Amino acid sequence: MEINAALVKQLRDKTGAGMMECKKALVEAKGNIEEAEVVLRKSGIASAAKKSTRTTKQGVIGSYIHAGAQIGVMIEVNCESDFVARTEDFQELVHDLSMQIAAADPQFVRREEVTQAALDKERDIARSRAITEGKPEKILDKIVEGRLAKYYEEVCLMEQPFIKENTVTIAELIKAKIAKLGENISVARFVRFKVGDTGVAEETTENA
Repeated sequence: MEINAALVKQLRDKTGAGMMECKKALVEAKGNIEEAEVVLRKSGIASAAKKSTRTTKQGVIGSYIHAGAQIGVMIEVNCESDFVARTEDFQELVHDLSMQIAAADPQFVRREEVTQAALDKERDIARSRAITEGKPEKILDKIVEGRLAKYYEEVCLMEQPFIKENTVTIAELIKAKIAKLGENISVARFVRFKVGDTGVAEETTENA
């Protein structure tokens, strides 16, 4: 397929990547827009990793009320400059993260924040379940670790599949935005409210 200017522009409009990067990705993907987006995403994640140690002292507090007003979310998302915080791309990310929290109900931002008590409890449950299922003793540890990985995916925001595109994790979504906007981005904390839930609201933090 011919890689013409219109196709390059189409990819650029969708991703925000530079013209040369878009053309290179399209050549690699043989003109397939969807595959070219994957190529750009992978390269973006690589470049985003280099920015992950930068300090994030700007940002916004975002909020989202789910249809029916039964669930509400507040989240603090940080970046490096007030300029980026005001961009449409950053605001879109904050909104998407708020919707993710409303829909998927994560308990922590990232796996490093899972409390030891919660982890021990989940490990005991996974081991007991495996024993009840008659799994061989020699593979119990492997089974437990596999189920803990699934547990992290359920309770940690960064590990969860994005509700709008489940082939992408939230961590990958954020890294793609970092690559596009050129600044480090981090989730500082969030709180999720549900009508009728009288327990203590879960608020989590992440050090950028």
